[in-house]
Amino acid sequence: MVDLSQKNFLRDVIGEYMIELGKKDSRVTVVNADLMGTCRNRTFKDMFPERCFNVGIAEQNMISFSAGLAQEGFIPFAFSMAPFISMRACEQCRTDVAYGNLNVRLIATYAGVSGGISGATHWSIEDCAIMGAMPNMAVLEPADPVQAKRMLDASLKYKGPIYIRSSVEPVPNIYDETYSYEIGKASTVLEGNDGTIICSGIVVKYAIEASKTIYQKTGKRIKVVDMHTIKPIDRNIVIESESTGIIIVAQDHNMIGGLGQQVALIIAEEGLHVRFKNIGVKDEFTAMAHAPYLYHKYGYDKEGLENAILEFLDN
Repeated sequence: MVDLSQKNFLRDVIGEYMIELGKKDSRVTVVNADLMGTCRNRTFKDMFPERCFNVGIAEQNMISFSAGLAQEGFIPFAFSMAPFISMRACEQCRTDVAYGNLNVRLIATYAGVSGGISGATHWSIEDCAIMGAMPNMAVLEPADPVQAKRMLDASLKYKGPIYIRSSVEPVPNIYDETYSYEIGKASTVLEGNDGTIICSGIVVKYAIEASKTIYQKTGKRIKVVDMHTIKPIDRNIVIESESTGIIIVAQDHNMIGGLGQQVALIIAEEGLHVRFKNIGVKDEFTAMAHAPYLYHKYGYDKEGLENAILEFLDN
């Protein structure tokens, strides 16, 4: 049930749902680096004060502390902004968590340029490249509230570290309660035979809008694939999309090292015969601006994706 009129904030959804995880599994703990309000952890602290830890403004210590909890059999969920987890605490994520293949869940808000006028220090356009390069580390990105909850549920059974990035921009309702989620298996939101958009997170809603507009204008049906698991990526759905003749990949991330390059590698390795385009943030630092403006500037809002599709269809 896709309802693009709804506006949900994933950090609210994830923060609130942590209470349900805490009820389901006594091993669940929350670790925060003095961003309890930003990451919406206060309700969990109120419910489970003995399982909630604020280490202060010390992200590196937060990750090492979480690794220690995991070594003792807990499932720690470490919350912070995406740039702080992936860059400020990069060595700790790699050496303390990924190297030991520990069950630490890194919950990163402010993904991509969703931090808007907070500027480049609070944007995270490199995190998929950084975290995805670490052995054992899974990289996930939810697109709506139901998927975010299913993702958190799945994380309780997953063996190894997980990095979950999410936008602070509002997202719509894409999935209903019957939605079945599996780490590593992409979700086809819209079926189509005339082209494919592979995307994740905030971009999924724009891909749906663009696909629907293209059908109204041309009668062509564009498939929309929600690649919520950036690593380990679903190779099969990329291979299956060859039959549509067009693959456009879009992500709120640097074009280098993100989802687009992952898909391009599969296309090259499998020898797929498709027309391909990678859309994302250009390899540059840009002036701070509101997120929707930046999405438009870099071509992965509705209009940008629509134009990319039409360019292929017209030539």
